[in-house]
Amino acid sequence: MRLLIEPTPQEVARWAADYIVRAINARAAVTDAPFVLGLPTGSTPLETYAELIRRYEAGDVSFRNVVTFNMDEYVGLPEEHPESYHSFMWNNFFSHIDIKPENVHILNGNAPDLVRECADYEAAILAAGGIDLFMGGIGEDGHLAFNEPFSSMTSRTRQKTLTEDTIRVNARFFDNDIEQVPKRALTVGIGTVMDARRVMILATGPKKARAVRHGVEGGYSHQWTISALQVHPCGILVCDDAAAQELRVSTYRYFKQIERDNL
Repeated sequence: MRLLIEPTPQEVARWAADYIVRAINARAAVTDAPFVLGLPTGSTPLETYAELIRRYEAGDVSFRNVVTFNMDEYVGLPEEHPESYHSFMWNNFFSHIDIKPENVHILNGNAPDLVRECADYEAAILAAGGIDLFMGGIGEDGHLAFNEPFSSMTSRTRQKTLTEDTIRVNARFFDNDIEQVPKRALTVGIGTVMDARRVMILATGPKKARAVRHGVEGGYSHQWTISALQVHPCGILVCDDAAAQELRVSTYRYFKQIERDNL
């Protein structure tokens, strides 16, 4: 696993956006095949999306040949609801770039058959040739997508009941009213994410420090699903200093030195 420690959330966003831009452009230089990108929602990726929009507006990258698959969506929340992940992605990213609407894939939390919806999503990923790069974030309890603690490390896209901690954290998006927060979600599985050719996870702020510590220094465990990144052949964790503050000094220095040597 590669660990990048940047001073601020803004520098995390710039590093992540630059990595994505370079990956898309490298693919475009050698083939007409689309670049398949996995994407998250939440507060952490917002600055990365803003940076990607800036890079698109500057002419550094085009998303016309990019296919996207989002990590998750609430069950039972209308797509037009301001806090649905459909709304989040179109308001904060897709509406500002040149991506083709037909290339956007987001789970339908209102599908009449949720089991079939999840199976079809997995099939769509395979039909697209698999995900080239999956960007994600982590929860305070170390969950990846909505794979809460004790989720199977080989899980696939499915319906999940959200923990009380996750519901409470997400209440800030629903007028701090916990009763408004959906209790279930559709989510890609840990196995789905780990099948991607590259996985890049972002973590910023002191509230993510415990999850970063367990993800980097802890054992491979379904209690901390972020630890799955440890066994990915091309797994990258990009965090800021605040999110790295619970790492041992020797761990922090090791990864900082490794990255300096890679420059």
